[in-house]
Order: sequence, then structure tokens, then C-alpha cells
Amino acid sequence: MMWRDSIFILGDQLFTGHRLLADAIPAECVVVLIESADRMRARRYHKQKVALVLSAMRHYAEALRAAGWTVDYREADSFTEGLQAHIEDFQPQRLLMLEAAEWQARQSQRLLSQKLNLEVVLSRNTHFLCEQYLPEETPGKKLILENFYRAMRRQFGVLLENDGSPAGGAWNFDPENRKPYKGKPVPRPPIRFAPDAITQAAIEKVERECPNNLGNTKDFSFAVTREQALQTLDDFITNRLPDFGAYEDAMSAREPILFHSVLSPLLNIGLLEPLEVVRRAEAAYRAGHAPLNSVEGFIRQILGWREYVYWRYHQMMPGFHDRNHWQAERPLPEFFWTGETDMNCLRQVITRVLETGYSHHIERLMALCNFALLAGIQPRAVNEWFLESYVDAYDWVVTPNVIGMGLCADGGIVGTKPYIASAAYLNKMSDYCVGCKYNPKQRTGDAACPFNALYWNFLLRFEKQLRANPRMGPNVLGLKYLDENERRRVQQQAKEFLEKL
Repeated sequence: MMWRDSIFILGDQLFTGHRLLADAIPAECVVVLIESADRMRARRYHKQKVALVLSAMRHYAEALRAAGWTVDYREADSFTEGLQAHIEDFQPQRLLMLEAAEWQARQSQRLLSQKLNLEVVLSRNTHFLCEQYLPEETPGKKLILENFYRAMRRQFGVLLENDGSPAGGAWNFDPENRKPYKGKPVPRPPIRFAPDAITQAAIEKVERECPNNLGNTKDFSFAVTREQALQTLDDFITNRLPDFGAYEDAMSAREPILFHSVLSPLLNIGLLEPLEVVRRAEAAYRAGHAPLNSVEGFIRQILGWREYVYWRYHQMMPGFHDRNHWQAERPLPEFFWTGETDMNCLRQVITRVLETGYSHHIERLMALCNFALLAGIQPRAVNEWFLESYVDAYDWVVTPNVIGMGLCADGGIVGTKPYIASAAYLNKMSDYCVGCKYNPKQRTGDAACPFNALYWNFLLRFEKQLRANPRMGPNVLGLKYLDENERRRVQQQAKEFLEKL
């Protein structure tokens, strides 16, 4: 039989309302999904991530079959090889695809027609909301996140009053979302799912074919179906969203998740849609279940930041990976691969990531990236570590978050300032300093926390550049409290620490 169309669905496009399926006739089309060995081994991806994608793809294929679709599910050395075998077997007249989220994959898609000797039709990936609507840039003026976010809320009618003003009279409630976690209320951990036979088979493949990848799969419990993803969303909305806002920036050695959603792994492969997540959170506010500061803070992460970094990423590619505004060239320290460091905050966060493939966004920004920026670690190396280590890691989201916001290696395009802090911030917002061998209140000396010397050394080294940034004024002006002797001591302390890295 010759099929009219083949619909090729990538492993991060597992949408229930997939637009290509919505426009197709099942009797005339075949859906193809491919497990590519080349893609699976492109990096030492965390085993939990690979298991999640493989299991979700296999469950997705089964759901399509149950809905009446003909599905060709293949394991191949590469996507191209799998497609060539598929075309030989099914003889489609066209190959239909959504544009890939990642830039390099999108470039490969544009070469497929020539490689396959077949018409390839690419459609816009409107499951990213900014592919449906993109706020206008003012000529000569940078479109910053806050303006982008407000425009997106207006466009999609989110958290607005009847007159179009923002709910609660403000667009942003971030000042209310900076409480350190003191142990109350006790967060309820995310819902877990025991691996079924399909998931177990995916896990076995990962352990067999990716033995040297990061982490392990022994405690795998992610949602792998649409139904489980919705249960995960319900669990967050019910049990953790009400307290999410207040403790959004908190960090804890005792509570790795706190009140975060852990929905990003599911959003990033399509088991959840961004707008449905936003609507559910807004409904919780309207029903009086969750306060506005929590709901607005959560919605800003998705409708604002997630969409913004996706847009910025494609705007800045290619070449984004090579940005290095601060000329940082130090290799990534070995302890990023082992967690073996005397700095308790880094040991806790890195060990957690290596074991589970997850830490929440403030730990990524203010512990890991903060340290890497202050220590002058090569941005591309840090970016690669994030891409390998996290379950929710994809180039479109990692690169703007790490090279852009986290390291400010793009010179302040994604963000508007370098996000740097001394040990005082970590001591305020976490319990990591308790029991650490270093004293967060000392700048110099054997017991001084390295974050302090690194922070002040960074300000001294880049004082002129930082003074030019209006958002960095107070930080740089703080240098006036350091006399020449203290400046020399700070610089020597930082030098000795960095030499040991």
C-alpha cells in the first residue's frame, strides 16, 4: 500500500493535540517514531532522561495505535537511516514534520528532502506559544523579559481583570517570593509512578546501551503517559502551588524539591502543554486555592521565562554556545562530576543532580552558575555539563539559561545583569552553610567561604564594566568599604583557591 503522508514525530513532540495529527486522516497516514542510537549517545545524558524519553515515546506510540493510527516505531542507528527504511517499507508521498525545538535539529530537517529524495513539509511548532504570537520589538530597543511577559499575558488573557489590568494591581509579585525555608509548612513530595513493563524495557535498554552515562535508573518514577502527566500536574496544583511563591527562591539540603513543580521534564517532551498548565494555575487562584504571589510567580516561569528563552535562543543561534563575555577559560572542576568538594552547598546540589538529574532553578542559578561565573569557568564547558546532567535539559532551554542568564556570557542579552552573590545570599536563602567547614561571614582566612573571596575578587576585576550596568550599582559601590589591604587579601585568597581547582 502507498501512503499519502508519513508524519514523523520527534521524542520531544509527544503532544496529545499534535497539530499534524489533527489535520490528517488516519486511513491515509502513517505515524513514524524513531529511537536513534546516535541521538541517544550524542552526550552522556543522564540515564533518567534517556529512560524518560524512550518510555514516553513507546507509550505515546501505543496510545496512537489504540486511537486507530498506523504507527511505525523503529530503532535505528540514526534518524536518517530509520527514515530511509521507513520510506522503503511504506512508500509515502510526503513526509510531514513539526519544526524541531533545537536549532541544530531544525537545520538537519531542512536537509532531509535531499537526503531522502522525498518531499518534506515542515510546519511551525506552535506548541511554543511565542510561535503563535510574538510580542513586537521596538526598533532600537531591547525586548526584555518583563515587557515580553506582560505582552504574553495580555495576548492569552492570563491573570487579568475585566478592564485588562493585572490581577491584584501588579504584574509581578517577586518581592513577596523570597522567604528562606525554615521547615514549615512541610512540603509534600511529588507523586511517583512505578515503572510498568514498557518503562522497564526502556530502562533495560538504557542500562545496556548507555552504561557510562550519568546517574542511574534504579529509582525512576517519572510520569511517562499523558494520564500520568495530568496526575503530576494535579498533584502540584493541589499540594505545592499554594506555598510555591513564598519559598520559590529557598534552598534546602533536607528538602530537595520544596514546593517546586518538577513539571519541566514533562513540558519539554510535550506530555503537558504550557497553556493548559498556566490555565490550571490561574484557576487555582480564581478558586481561592492558591495565593496570587504563588500563581503569578509560577505562571511567569512558563508564560514568561520559558517562552522568552526559547525565542532568544533561536534569535541568537548559531554562535550562542561560543559566547564568552568575561573571557573565562578555567576548565570545569572535577568535582562537578563527583560532588566531592568541601563546599557543602555545591556538594549537596551536585550530588543531587548526579543522582536524580534534577535540582530546582535557584540552585542552578545561584549555586552552580554563580560559582562558575565567579570562578571564571569556561561557559561552553558549564553548558555541556548542564546538557548532560539534567532530565529536562534541551539545547533551547539550557543554553540561554546557562550561557545567557546564569553566566551572563552573552554580555547581558538574555538577562540584564550578572546574577552573582557572596556567601551571605546562600546563608540567608538556604541551610547549606550549617555544618559546612567554611564560615559564610568570613572573606579571608582558612575558614572563609570561597564564595566571598570569589565574589569580591570578581567585583574588583570587572569594576569598570559592572559600574556601567545600572542594576549593579549597589554591588560595585560596596567596594568602597574595602581598603587597599583588604582588597589585596581578597585577591590573594581568590587566587589561592582558584589555583587549587
